[in-house]
Amino acid sequence: MTALLAPPKTRSTALGPARPQVNLLPPEVRAARGLRKVKHWLGISLVVTVVVCIGVFGFGLVSVSQANTELGVAQNETARLNRETTKYAEVPKVLDALGKVRTARALGMSTEVSWKPLLEAMGAVLPRGVSIDKLSVSGATPMVEAEAPTDPLQAVSVGKIAFTARSATLPDSAAWMDALDSVPGLSDSFVSAATVASEGASTYYVVQATVQFTDQAYADRFAATDGTK
Repeated sequence: MTALLAPPKTRSTALGPARPQVNLLPPEVRAARGLRKVKHWLGISLVVTVVVCIGVFGFGLVSVSQANTELGVAQNETARLNRETTKYAEVPKVLDALGKVRTARALGMSTEVSWKPLLEAMGAVLPRGVSIDKLSVSGATPMVEAEAPTDPLQAVSVGKIAFTARSATLPDSAAWMDALDSVPGLSDSFVSAATVASEGASTYYVVQATVQFTDQAYADRFAATDGTK
């Protein structure tokens, strides 16, 4: 028996040309669909814009509230400082008055002399057997300058000490004057006269002398504090 096989049908793989498509919708329908899309996006844009505006407005409210809070704190602090200032309103006046008093004190005491150590130093260099009976001082004051020395060989000083001394024997004037000039604050000592005097049965010498004192003898107790002399 002979079987006849028919040749298999082959499937074509080639693509034919695309079939033409025709949009049969009326133009009004297409326009209506396009309008709906536009309205949709416009609605989204409007919502986004409103949300953004609300956010900006809210941020502005928060910022204004924070600024008002800070302003209130600053105003309260200013009021407190003003109250504190009122409490101490007299302080500048008191400090100014105190400064004037200190200045006046420094000026008034600018020519103060440390007499105790100065006279002790003068006594320490007295020759043996010599004592000072009388002593007078003339010198500068805060308002008046010291007198100019009468001897052109003497240097300018701030004052002069004139004293009368008693001595059992005639003292060595030169050595005595050198000793006086070696005392800090003293200078240009000078013996002007030496006379013999008697008292009962005793005889002694009366010596008239002067010595100048310089600004080194000033106490300067208030110069360091007030900055004036």
